[in-house]
Amino acid sequence: MSTPVPSAPTATRGSRLQVAGLGLQIGGATILKDVDLDIAAGSLVGVIGPNGAGKTTLFNVVSGLLKPTAGQVLLDGDDITTASVPARARAGLGRTFQTSSLFPRLSVLENVRLAAQVSLGGSGSLLRFPRRADAATELALEKLEAVGLGHKRDAAAGDISHGDKRKLEIAVLLATETSIVLLDEPMAGVGSGDVDGLVGNIRDLHREKGCTVLMVEHHIDVLMGLVDKVAVMYFGSIIAYDTPQNVMANPLVQSAYLGTGAA
Repeated sequence: MSTPVPSAPTATRGSRLQVAGLGLQIGGATILKDVDLDIAAGSLVGVIGPNGAGKTTLFNVVSGLLKPTAGQVLLDGDDITTASVPARARAGLGRTFQTSSLFPRLSVLENVRLAAQVSLGGSGSLLRFPRRADAATELALEKLEAVGLGHKRDAAAGDISHGDKRKLEIAVLLATETSIVLLDEPMAGVGSGDVDGLVGNIRDLHREKGCTVLMVEHHIDVLMGLVDKVAVMYFGSIIAYDTPQNVMANPLVQSAYLGTGAA
């Protein structure tokens, strides 16, 4: 029996994330092998690697969508390896995906308000939105202004641009009690004109909430200027975990990843 998942931490404290000896085999194929990673509380860490290296699979295991066949996932020292996705969310683990996970028919404001409502101890039901302003609405409006979407609060989430959807996902996370965030390719499909704003939103998420951020990103130039450390994945394993400068100078990384010309 696994250790009970801790209750949701405060929004101003990051959580330490550890994966130890993590492995995943599917149908006889090894997808992850002996993955060890120790993410310090409050740090901002990038994950890079060629397509098929196992980056999104690692996120799926950490967030509970996949169960590993070996190893452990620890959140602030508590074993959450077998915990459900909702239990991990209650413990403070939040995630975005390569494709948007928003409610497209709800307004921009309603998407954030729903997260704020749950964060403030209310119901997560879509049927219980108030007819007048309350604390959750005020919190949602504040976070929309923070990411530059206040003027689009009444638009349907499915109708805004891809870049704005990414900003909206950040606003949703800002409105929660999330202490550790997994960002899966937040710049994917985002126009060049939206990149700087989104980078600023990620910095705000990290600094304002003091949360731990782990992000997969193919835009190496953007990533290297944003993170504290970089983990490099290759064929399901971590081959380097160091500062951006040291990773770029690592001969193994240069031959195994950067030298391949992969995006």
